[in-house]
Amino acid sequence: MDTQNLRAFLFVAESGSFSLAAQKLHLTQPAVSKRVAQLEEQLNVSLFDRIGRNIRTTEAGEALLPHARAVQLELQSAEQSVRDLSGEVRGRLRLATSHHIGLHRLPPVLSFFSKAFPAVHIDIDFMDSEQAYELTLRGEVELSIVTLAPVAVDRIVTIPIWPDPLDFMVQEGHPLSRHKTLGLEMLSEHPAILPGLNTYTGQIVKNLFDQRGLPMNIAIATNYLETIRMMASVGLGWTVLPRSMRDTSLTTLPLHDALIERTLGVVLHEGRSLSRAARAFIDALQSHQDIPPI
Repeated sequence: MDTQNLRAFLFVAESGSFSLAAQKLHLTQPAVSKRVAQLEEQLNVSLFDRIGRNIRTTEAGEALLPHARAVQLELQSAEQSVRDLSGEVRGRLRLATSHHIGLHRLPPVLSFFSKAFPAVHIDIDFMDSEQAYELTLRGEVELSIVTLAPVAVDRIVTIPIWPDPLDFMVQEGHPLSRHKTLGLEMLSEHPAILPGLNTYTGQIVKNLFDQRGLPMNIAIATNYLETIRMMASVGLGWTVLPRSMRDTSLTTLPLHDALIERTLGVVLHEGRSLSRAARAFIDALQSHQDIPPI
């Protein structure tokens, strides 16, 4: 099976478009279509349903997709292993990270790394941690520095770097701020400004309330922690944020029955052979893990 044809199939399947796949592969659209057609002819199946402008994988295409991804990862690993045999640490290192980590945790690491390894070109994509997991699984990024999932994810290896305690916070002067001690049931009676429940941080908070059989009155949900801090600081509701994000506009609520924490760290595919640049970046992260967040 021709690996170039397989790669063209993979890019079309993941982008849902022959034209987008052509852009990523630096080919013409007819060239991509030809490669997919050759693969379909070899396998004697249709890999895509083409209905108008919509491109969807067929049942055969879905069956081939995980194998195509595995082949792509193996080829990348083989290429990287050969390149790593000699010479200085160089090349392209593609990372994914969350906006919060990129703002508050990575700057000193990036500053150190760029000086120590000037021949490495770093590409950073900013996105939600959940999306970064998906890109890592698909082999599109070598490392992700994100909020680690509350439960293990198949084929993903995690390296914890920073514990990140979470605190319940509210605007100074909010009715909840007048209490010397609080329970979760009191928070259920007031509006909350929280990370979306599709995020790992949102899931941590929801699981805490679910364990007590308590509802949450979610007034606003967003995935951007800086936005959450702003909305909580003007009194729109209580929130849960990393302890390091509390400023003078917010006060910590004295909950006697709720201690929660998330972990920030590195995510990588178990089947991927890491480049020397990636291993050096992990070492840099671990050497900076005791530095307070910005």
